Amino acid sequence: MEIEYRLGTRQDIDAICELIKLAIEEMERHGIYQWDDIYPARTDFEEDIDKNSLFLAYSEDKLAALYVISGESDEQYANGKWECDEETAYVLHRFCVSPQFQNKGVGKIVLLHIEEQIRSMGYKSVRLDTFTENPFAQRLYLHNGYESRGHANWRKGKFDLMEKKLDNVRTYRSILE
Repeated sequence: MEIEYRLGTRQDIDAICELIKLAIEEMERHGIYQWDDIYPARTDFEEDIDKNSLFLAYSEDKLAALYVISGESDEQYANGKWECDEETAYVLHRFCVSPQFQNKGVGKIVLLHIEEQIRSMGYKSVRLDTFTENPFAQRLYLHNGYESRGHANWRKGKFDLMEKKLDNVRTYRSILE
């Protein structure tokens, strides 16, 4: 599957919010109440765009996924027993695959791209948090080498703090070749 990546812009905001709305509806069909109208909000994505940290993935000219990567993390990340130090880690936030592209390997393909992007920026690990009641996200990360490093408690419940070391990992390009 051919996927093109680019930075999100203010002109993308409506499409981003529509993707999130559809993703929330899909999660709720599975009894997953991770996101809502409070988080993630339009203003979160506008701030991400202003910081040049929101990326979009397109397949067949359709928005297939979005993600945010940055050096920022919530104070709850201090609960993690991280293997890599903070200066060598980058954080993945708000990773979302459009319901139209779910169960087609897009999540894994985009995740591998994110890892290569972060590695190419000179970082040695990816950190993220995932809702413990979202078996789909849990499975994606665990099957792709992420390990639980602790827990955070937010408004919606318990989240696993996860980390993956990027050294000695097959790159996205090597998988495609």
